[in-house]
Amino acid sequence: MYFSSVATVLLPALIASVDATRPFLNEPDTAAFEQYGTINQGDVDSLPDVNDIIGLQDFEYVARGYMNISSYTYYRAGAAGEWSYRNNLEAYSRMHFRPRTMIDINNIESTFNTTILGHNFSAPFFIAPAAIAGYGNETGEVGLTRGAAQGGILYCNAQFSTRSQADVQAARAEGQVLFHQLYTNIDIEGATQQIREAEENNFQAILLTIDSPADANRQRALRFGVGSADSSYTAFTWDYYQQLRNLTDLPVILKGIQTWEDAVIAANLGAPAIYLSNHGARQLDGSPSPFEVALEIHENAPWVFEKVEVLADGGVRYGSDVLKLLALGVKAVGMGRPFMFANVYGEAGVARAIEIMKKEIAMDAGNVGVANLQQINSSVLNFKNYNRAWGL
Repeated sequence: MYFSSVATVLLPALIASVDATRPFLNEPDTAAFEQYGTINQGDVDSLPDVNDIIGLQDFEYVARGYMNISSYTYYRAGAAGEWSYRNNLEAYSRMHFRPRTMIDINNIESTFNTTILGHNFSAPFFIAPAAIAGYGNETGEVGLTRGAAQGGILYCNAQFSTRSQADVQAARAEGQVLFHQLYTNIDIEGATQQIREAEENNFQAILLTIDSPADANRQRALRFGVGSADSSYTAFTWDYYQQLRNLTDLPVILKGIQTWEDAVIAANLGAPAIYLSNHGARQLDGSPSPFEVALEIHENAPWVFEKVEVLADGGVRYGSDVLKLLALGVKAVGMGRPFMFANVYGEAGVARAIEIMKKEIAMDAGNVGVANLQQINSSVLNFKNYNRAWGL
């Protein structure tokens, strides 16, 4: 009885103290501290060599020490209690693989090439739009653009950026494909201006962000002065989407689909592509992870994956996460925060992050028994034992 009483009192206190000393506890213990030591804010000399970075989580560890707390918080913060942020990360672990053996996987890396809306890329993942890249590195979006060019993947430029569209255009490599993000909280005149600027700077597609019709309750961000407490709402509708499509010959991708029903509507309207996303769990706590949305489409309207190209982002940190989305039918997978943290190193960090992900995808695909990434399908996933319980 005495032990039970003491445990009842002490265990919550112990947990609270640990949580208080590590307020950003959101990744597994990969011994980053033991490997890299203390990273001092703004001290370039304290950064480990970029080639010593092992995984995407290590970039976040480095960025958390190097960036000032408000800038890091702007990238890291989720909505409200950040349950959806954690769920984005954890959803993949609830789906297990069904690894097949005795398969020749020697040529797996030669099957990475993919297309997005007819454009060729070296791998089925891309840099998702994320705002204010200049918080991590003064090169801002230029570092992301050049790093993407090195790795041969797509970069999607954010509407709210620290560098202009013209700067991004000037930094692009010859033949490099870039997409541009557009929000729905501007009127048709403002949208027209943004689209014309994107056309003038040779962006090849518009990502229309539809998952943020109202402002977000980002309490962590507000505490550090990098969140908004204002109320703003949009009147964006399917008809308005059609109006925007009529403004340009560029494909307009719907970014922020969160239910299979909306995926069906978009497909039936002839959307060139849809993008599953909950805005990095920054808008609505309780929103589903994009993996859960992809699973919902797979169960209720699998034909959508054949009719339109489906992109997705949210919580992707490992090559195995990418494989699980591809297995459900997703064409290419976006990552936002990991590349923003990698951009602390500028172009070199972005290129290193791409290299890491390619290596992980190859290793994980081989261990699953996938010899050709172009042929991955849902047979590699164990639906029978899928744990639908939402994370804590």
